[in-house]
Amino acid sequence: MSNDIKRAPVAVILATGTGAHFGAAADKSPACLRSVGGSVILERTLRNCLSCGISQFVLVLGHRADEIRQFVDKTFRGIRVTYVTNTRYDNSGSAQALLLARQAIGMSEFVKFDANVVFEVRILRRLLDSNETNVLCMNGTTPSADNTVKVITDDPAPDAEADRTITPELAFAAAIGIEKIAAKTGARLFAELAQIMDDPMRSNDPDTVAYARLSAAGTPFHALDIAGLNWVRIDTKADFDAANAMFGSPVTTVSRGQERAIDAATHKHTESL
Repeated sequence: MSNDIKRAPVAVILATGTGAHFGAAADKSPACLRSVGGSVILERTLRNCLSCGISQFVLVLGHRADEIRQFVDKTFRGIRVTYVTNTRYDNSGSAQALLLARQAIGMSEFVKFDANVVFEVRILRRLLDSNETNVLCMNGTTPSADNTVKVITDDPAPDAEADRTITPELAFAAAIGIEKIAAKTGARLFAELAQIMDDPMRSNDPDTVAYARLSAAGTPFHALDIAGLNWVRIDTKADFDAANAMFGSPVTTVSRGQERAIDAATHKHTESL
């Protein structure tokens, strides 16, 4: 057997949020257990991962953690899941949640998912197929005055000097919440997250702040433009409605071969129109 076979990364899902943007509905069930297009949001993420060959999971839980754990254990019997609980979920951000996953991740490459992102499996396939390390899924990678991204793209930066002035808080504003982090970057990332969490004033920081600080210090991050593919980050009731309109059917676990056959059939049908 070849030693060159690449191991699938660990999937790290941050599902600590209270879903306060859904109002009273959040008290009835965790936001990630709400249904979109006939499938629970968290189920979509897990099935997309399984379709791509990812079989090891780390779930960081907070709000109504027992309900989420029971759902996963009942729906996905037999998969490898490590649960981590963030007891400070109501007073901390994704930086704290990701830091708590450090021991469970170990020295592995991992893909981090925000649990409120609904996405089609092709996004994850493209991310895993990328030969680059430290890849952030972006909805467009062209820098602009309002949404500048400090990552490496195929095109040279239009103004490298100006690029150095980007603040960590704004540097990854276009990231959708799905990132692939190389094993060799993990130690530096968790050290950066720990340093951020040492400051009580930064307890609510998102994990993207750590990516930005590492990038400023010379760690390369790459953008994967997912424009044209379906995804919704659910932060409001309007986002939830948009996700239901976009994803009209339940998710299934689809192999790469099946996906290629579906794409070929769709392409052939389009050409015949």
